[in-house]
Formats: sequence, C-alpha cells, structure tokens
Amino acid sequence: MTNKAATSRPGARIVPLRKGTNLQMVRLACPDSAQCSLISESFGLPVLDSDGIRDLHEKLIVDTAAALDEGLGERAMQIHMQRIVGAFVGSAYGAGQFYSRAVSEARDATAKSACDDRDEDVGGPVGFDSAAQRKREFAADMALQAHALRMAAEGAVAAYEHVVGEAWKPFERAAEHPGQSVDRKAAELQMAALG
Repeated sequence: MTNKAATSRPGARIVPLRKGTNLQMVRLACPDSAQCSLISESFGLPVLDSDGIRDLHEKLIVDTAAALDEGLGERAMQIHMQRIVGAFVGSAYGAGQFYSRAVSEARDATAKSACDDRDEDVGGPVGFDSAAQRKREFAADMALQAHALRMAAEGAVAAYEHVVGEAWKPFERAAEHPGQSVDRKAAELQMAALG
C-alpha cells in the first residue's frame, strides 16, 4: 500500500532565490533625518533638506514615467521602474554600508587616541588634526551622503507605487550555482557506468 500523495515528482527541484536589497535594509544602514541633523550640528556640516530630496526624486521618476508612457506597455513600464528603483535602493544601501565602516573606524581610532600611553595620536603641529578627528569628520561626511541617498531611494520607491500601482519589492533572481548542475551530470554518468 503506497501513498501517492506523499511521493514527490522526481524532476521537481527547488531553486533558491538570491534576496535583493529592500528599503528596510537601507533604513537600517543609513542615518534617519534626526540623526543626520544631529551630525550636521555636531560637525558644522550643512543641514540637508531630507523631505525636499525625497519629493524631488519621487517627482523626477513620476515625470520620467509619464514621458515614457506612450512608448512602453504596462509590463515594460513595470520592469523599467523595477530596475530604476532597484538602482536607487542598491546605491543607498552601499552608501549605508560604507558609512557603517567609517563609523567603526572612527570609533576605533577615537578609543585608541583616548589611551594616554600612545604617542601615535598625540596632536601634531598647530593646524593639523589628529587621525581620529579626521576619521570622525570623514564618517560625518559619509553620514550625510548615506542619508541623502536614502531619501532619494525612498522617493523612488514612492514613485514606483504611484506609477505601477503596487508596492515595490526587490527583484529576486535564482541563486547561481553553475558547478552544481555539472556535478549532478557527472554523478549520473558515473552511476550509469557502474551499471
């Protein structure tokens, strides 16, 4: 007595998906408006117009889609918009990761400079900043860049929803395992040779 429902098709295979970068990942990696304002104030940097950046990018993409509307079908527009928004989100996420590394380096350098027994980070001639100070300033610059790109990505995601009519999700492609299929074919040939 066999249970036909419990058997699976021998030809079916599960293809793992490679996850794309989503807006939540960007929000976790990049500073928000409040943190960006605090960084600008603490380092004497310009205060970014976060809402302006977001709104401008949303308008830009909506206007671009309107200009392409006659030339693209609905599915082509969706694919095109998917790629554009994916590029904005990917760029913002990359900037967020770079910012995180810059903050880590600044923290390490600042912690090392707090040690009184070290000579490396002792202030140099007048007018020259310490290495730790330069790393902190670099991290602050990267914070503003990451935040600006985050706001551009948020505007792009909002534009996608406006144009396509559904929430944007990252494209997920099948994970590439080129050696796996060759190994499977080799195993089948070897088993066939064994009889």
